[in-house]
Amino acid sequence: MHVGIAWKGLRGYSRICLSIPKVPGILPILMRWQPRRKRRSYHTCGRSKRKGKGMARKVSSNGIEICYDTFGKKNNRPLILIMGLATQMVAWPEPFCRMLAEAGHFVVRFDNRDVGQSTRMKRLYVPDVEALMAETAAGRQVWVPYTLLDMADDTVGLMDALEIDHAHVCGLSMGGMIAQVIAVEYPERLKSLITIMSTTGEPDLPPPTDEALAAMMSAPPAKRAAYIDHMAGIYRIFAGGSTFYDEKLQRELSAKSFDRGIYAPGFLRQMAAIIGAGGRRHRLEHLDIPTLVIHGDCDPVVPLAHGRDTADIIPGARLEVISGLGHGTAFPDLWEQMVAAIAEHTAAAET
Repeated sequence: MHVGIAWKGLRGYSRICLSIPKVPGILPILMRWQPRRKRRSYHTCGRSKRKGKGMARKVSSNGIEICYDTFGKKNNRPLILIMGLATQMVAWPEPFCRMLAEAGHFVVRFDNRDVGQSTRMKRLYVPDVEALMAETAAGRQVWVPYTLLDMADDTVGLMDALEIDHAHVCGLSMGGMIAQVIAVEYPERLKSLITIMSTTGEPDLPPPTDEALAAMMSAPPAKRAAYIDHMAGIYRIFAGGSTFYDEKLQRELSAKSFDRGIYAPGFLRQMAAIIGAGGRRHRLEHLDIPTLVIHGDCDPVVPLAHGRDTADIIPGARLEVISGLGHGTAFPDLWEQMVAAIAEHTAAAET
């Protein structure tokens, strides 16, 4: 059966078709990639007024504005960090980014479209995510505002604006999905691929636990203190019982995100992009890019089987299982192991 998927750009709708089996779940399979569109990238503003480590700037990329930070020396190994579903760049903690910079990287973290201080796609409709899940499960036509490839184009446009011809691209959760799309569509731009707690998106892989899925879909409160409490509770669930979860750190990260701006429609549009993406095994099995897969053994959102599947399907990929790692970044006692694995991988990819 065929499912039509459309995305609405600034100048109207486009359409692609997917061939998918009639299966339940949030990730239909066999994605057929949309045609590439010309990217336009240029700097639009200087430093922000925000104080602290890193320098927040904006550039125009793929027709929108992307807010980003950098850490480390420009002549170090370029490392692009892509964050997950509706999560801001500040969820890559500054100490973690500094550790990566000290390990020899020029680190770039950024807000994806529709989150943080990057462009909010207000001209695009807000999808009914539950209805999309039901429609795809029934094999009927669905519509999504934009795709993971649009978000991959944003990332490559950011690289263009920063005059980074080739980079190590590292994505976490949905960011790992975007990184995989970049590897498939722009292999010439990657020095290596790193996916953290991510997935190939195939429906035969284990789903999130019921508790984790319910937490993911819960609506956050509008008040600051209640929002911080809510997110601390969600990530406590996402920690999967890990004793390494640092709730104090998570509260700090959530407070930073709230202060930069929370935008609920962005969550729904990005979730729709995941639903519309489908599985990537049939594309990833042809990659010829050094790949590191990092995954925790406590992750209830994207269980370890997803990481094993990613490492199995990408030729030559190495799997690094982090004991005690759940889903998220508030595990500071595990950063040293993660940074060491990334630094070893990027250094080897450049030899």
